[in-house]
Amino acid sequence: MNRILIAEDHRVSRHLLERNLSNWGFAVCSAGDGEEALALLESTSPPALAIIDWMMPKCDGLEVIRRVRALKGRPYTYFLLLTARSRKEEIAAGLAAGADDYVVKPFEPDELRVRLKVGQRVVRLERELEKARAQH
Repeated sequence: MNRILIAEDHRVSRHLLERNLSNWGFAVCSAGDGEEALALLESTSPPALAIIDWMMPKCDGLEVIRRVRALKGRPYTYFLLLTARSRKEEIAAGLAAGADDYVVKPFEPDELRVRLKVGQRVVRLERELEKARAQH
């Protein structure tokens, strides 16, 4: 549950996120566009957490989230949408698309870190629930 995907097309922003997340103990994989993100999330061992930028080339963040949510029989992925879009209706659209949380750029590192801890708890509970279901 320490594996995390960063899907961010802006190279400097992606590097900043990678550095912060590595310092916080996450094993980071990165994608520069939506298609790369989908390939990693549809792989045989996808990361449990994903930070997704809304506006990316080839496939935007909302479409990435929708497509992963439509997959059946996959482990749960906790999606945190990280975007400059901050209007209430945009936040609602992001969450309606399947994001678990929403952080507006520029992000505050301490806020991002605690929101990711929440994501880790959610993923842990999801995995425990799946394990319990499989045993019955």
